[in-house]
Amino acid sequence: MTRYIHDLYLNDNLNYYKLSNLDGGVGQGADQFITQDLTLFCASAANLYSSLGKPFVDLCVFNYQLYRSLGPLALTGLLSNYFLTASILRRMSPPFGKLKAVEGRKEGDFRGLHARLIANAEEVAFYGGAEMEKTFLNKEFKSLKTWMEGIYMLKIRYNILEDFILKYSWSAYGYLLSSLPVFLPAWGGLGGAMEIADTAEKGGRERNRMKDFITNKRLMLSLADAGGRMMYSLKDLAELAGYTSRVYTLISTLHRVHANAYFPRPSGNELYSLSDVQGTIQKGFDGVRLEHVPIVAPGLWPQGGDELLESLSLIVRRGEHLLISGPNGVGKSAISRILAGLWPVYRGLVSHPKTIGEDGIMFLPQRPYLSIGTLRDQVIYPDGELDMRLKRKSEDDLRRALDAAKLGYLPDREGGWDTRKEWKDVLSGGEKQRVGIARLLYHEPQYAIIDEGTSAVSSDVEGLLYETCKERGISKSYTLSNRDEYN
Repeated sequence: MTRYIHDLYLNDNLNYYKLSNLDGGVGQGADQFITQDLTLFCASAANLYSSLGKPFVDLCVFNYQLYRSLGPLALTGLLSNYFLTASILRRMSPPFGKLKAVEGRKEGDFRGLHARLIANAEEVAFYGGAEMEKTFLNKEFKSLKTWMEGIYMLKIRYNILEDFILKYSWSAYGYLLSSLPVFLPAWGGLGGAMEIADTAEKGGRERNRMKDFITNKRLMLSLADAGGRMMYSLKDLAELAGYTSRVYTLISTLHRVHANAYFPRPSGNELYSLSDVQGTIQKGFDGVRLEHVPIVAPGLWPQGGDELLESLSLIVRRGEHLLISGPNGVGKSAISRILAGLWPVYRGLVSHPKTIGEDGIMFLPQRPYLSIGTLRDQVIYPDGELDMRLKRKSEDDLRRALDAAKLGYLPDREGGWDTRKEWKDVLSGGEKQRVGIARLLYHEPQYAIIDEGTSAVSSDVEGLLYETCKERGISKSYTLSNRDEYN
């Protein structure tokens, strides 16, 4: 199931991005759904075999034996007792499934706050925001703790009722049924009728009745134990229903995002709704083109998007360059997100080459991503070492890319190409962005979308980097920045 969900989560449709940025079905807790809720669901489902299998076999065997010993009246009483007990427990049982689902969501929110703090520990330390972060964490923990305490109190009251019915009521009822041959000899089972017919003496009848009573009593106790385990499993089934709800929410949301199968809100008057995306994306075009495309920041479904620009038309051919400059928040980065397919094309036409390759297009975000792995992996990302060998490239090519990005000292400083470190903490801000330029020089696409990808690099080095891109044939680049000195 994990591999199946990974296939849906990490695919060419960018579901891993859209799940938290466009669709509000699972919020920001996709990791909680995949790593913990799915594990709990599988473990709970697997436990059903051991918690229901043997008790069910015991019920069938012991009921048959009691039917032979006590007759149809006892069997009818036993079945009536099962149905009555199940009805009472079902009516009195709290909604453990829904409670578990909410508990899982709260655990995800608490875990998400810790993950957020770990990811932004340096920034929080610079600001001295420990007290504020502790306030957030304690508040979420208190909410989770209160909810779990409420569940435990419900479980305690329900377990008292459950134990009273299963341990005491069933035992008393079992003794009553076991005494049927003593007080109602005519209602005895097949074996009891034969014994009565074959036994002539009163003392022999009493001894056989006592023997049957003790045998039936042991069968009844074993039957009560098996039935109790079956009834206890009702609570496990309710919790399994809660885990199933969480897993179903994840899988159904992934399918909806993958198929872009959004339903409009009841009002149906949103101008830019995810259920009304009419734009066209053309891949394989020799250039970058937008025709009458509205620049819209999509809201989490089912909310509509916010229009940043009513209509944008532009075209960039080989050998041409384009710079978009402006203040923050006007939609410069939004254009790159639309070109990359992260945001929907609500109207108009978007044309661009294939994503990455010799004749393709590559995107460089302002905040570079450094993956786990070696120094080599940072330069060739998203390729692996095998992909690099298939492209007939070596470490010498990587060193030339680093030299061109003014990072030629990195292999010697960090201990070689096979060194593994937490690179996002090792490299400075400017070094991280220059690693992005080195990737660009390694892949050598025809078009590059650079979204303020050199904002942390000094101006003199920045100019050299762009000149290097021109010399490498990546001068056909589409650059976004809010810095006016490029003009």
